[in-house]
Amino acid sequence: MLVGIAVGQIAGIASTLLVKATIRPDVVIALVVGVPSAIGMLLILFSARRWVTTLGAFILAIAPGWFGVLVMVQVVHGA
Repeated sequence: MLVGIAVGQIAGIASTLLVKATIRPDVVIALVVGVPSAIGMLLILFSARRWVTTLGAFILAIAPGWFGVLVMVQVVHGA
């Protein structure tokens, strides 16, 4: 899960640098938190092998890392 959080932070920084379009904050939060959480939980719930459970936990851990970077960016920019 620690690696998932680090990957989430890297993804958050990369998306902040690459995406310049104006997007509503509620849509961004739904995508950043909702999509990895849903995919990770589905993988954990329906896994038949240990490595699928591990992959689900990894994907689930991406959400808080990515969300933390986006919150930090908003705080730094004074929004």
